[in-house]
Amino acid sequence: MNPAEASTKPFTAPAVKPRAQFALAVLRKEVLSPHMVRIVAGGPALTDFLAKDATDMYVKIHFLQPGVNYSEPVDVFALRESMPREQWPATRTYTLRWVDMAAQEVAIDFVLHGETGLAGPWAASCAPGDRIIFSGPGGAYRPDPDAAWYLFAGDEAALPAIAAAIESLPADALGHAFLEVDTAADLQPIHAPEGLAVTWLFRDGATPAESTALIDAVTAGPWMEGPVDAFVHGEREYVKKLRDVLFKQRGLDRSQVSISGYWAYGRTEDYFQAEKKQPIGKIL
Repeated sequence: MNPAEASTKPFTAPAVKPRAQFALAVLRKEVLSPHMVRIVAGGPALTDFLAKDATDMYVKIHFLQPGVNYSEPVDVFALRESMPREQWPATRTYTLRWVDMAAQEVAIDFVLHGETGLAGPWAASCAPGDRIIFSGPGGAYRPDPDAAWYLFAGDEAALPAIAAAIESLPADALGHAFLEVDTAADLQPIHAPEGLAVTWLFRDGATPAESTALIDAVTAGPWMEGPVDAFVHGEREYVKKLRDVLFKQRGLDRSQVSISGYWAYGRTEDYFQAEKKQPIGKIL
């Protein structure tokens, strides 16, 4: 997941329930495409990490503010009792692409938007040895083994969770995945079952607010026989449109669909999270 990079007037961020937190070191960085980089982090702190049985497992990354003196070891939740709100670390939500408990490593994929935003520039400039602090994990989705076929739809922010879900499927799984990225240079290898077709869609410079490629593809795309298990995540406004396709046009039951807006174009994550409690932020 990655938040939109543009700012609007500030909202008060919702309270965050304390979760287990982990301070790790960046081990290596892998360039996946012109707009995505993978950070592999690890360390002995992962010994206590309790991975969830979910392919959309996510963590909250806590970015310490430059110029602020934090007591070591940093406890991002405890410091909220002793420091003013404007000095709290900024929080961003990201999916874990994979977890290797034996090697004590996790991988997180970051979408890059140039110099704007917080997490993207950090991922672009970080180096081995840099610290990363996160709390979690959260997440609940895993492909339904009883489904006849699978439907995945999303953008770059949802790509790590969709790829993890696809790669967890049995070899005889059937389905379709529609993935929207900027250009063909942003394609990534996904180890999909032979019976699951992966279709890449391109914005070609259009913004997520302008592009209808993903909506059009899912609306007009093939529909297989039998009960489907659908995972549809990404930019909030087109997720709303896909919601209508799945529930109104296709008549799916709520239990068949995992759907949410991971981010909203033109919103920072704090603003986006606060809007979830308002009509504009509700998907269901």
